[in-house]
Amino acid sequence: MGASLLSALFPRAYIDPNRAETDIDSLLIDGSWPDTILPTDYSRRGMGLIRRFALPGIPMEAKPLSIAAVQHRIHQHYRPYRKALTDALALLRNQHKVVCHLNLHSMKSRGNEMNVDCGAPRPDVVVSDRLGTTSAPMITAWLGSRFQTAGLSVQINDPYRGGDLVSTFGQPSLGCHSVQIELNRALYLDETNGTRGPGFDALRILLTEITKDLCAFISSLATEPSFS
Repeated sequence: MGASLLSALFPRAYIDPNRAETDIDSLLIDGSWPDTILPTDYSRRGMGLIRRFALPGIPMEAKPLSIAAVQHRIHQHYRPYRKALTDALALLRNQHKVVCHLNLHSMKSRGNEMNVDCGAPRPDVVVSDRLGTTSAPMITAWLGSRFQTAGLSVQINDPYRGGDLVSTFGQPSLGCHSVQIELNRALYLDETNGTRGPGFDALRILLTEITKDLCAFISSLATEPSFS
């Protein structure tokens, strides 16, 4: 379809490329971190750059990590992913007038104690653009409408507003639009055992159709003299 795919070969629980490099939970580290630490609410909830909890009250690590271990994750995984994304977007921006970066995620069907929407049922899809700052509103609106047309329930910027990736790379004034999409795992997964659910094949077909339509939509925007 003409789209590019960047897929991390490491789990977000190991190190999360959707967090700022400084979003480090000091409770995870054995020693004093030698660089700047700017923990956000994600770290305070146990899911910063490196997760402290797998689930509420369940530690990810058996013991605090050494400084060298954390630096290894940053240098061997986090920074290479970020560089690959930076290079890919720069190349595409030089080739095309408009680039649309989709930051794709799954979400639990109901928030838990680590989430801001603890206990609340979630929609099928959440489309986020940091409250209209990382993408042209028409792109966010198009995505929300397209999912709704397919019969899925959609919320915009609620409960997710978009993480550090869209915040960093979404620069609409420079022609780079970045949107985060969260898909409810109940659409395609048995959440109790992690196996494919009965809706898996239908969702895969739908996402293929939406991707094709989005590529055509973005291509049409690139031909509009007034669009940037």
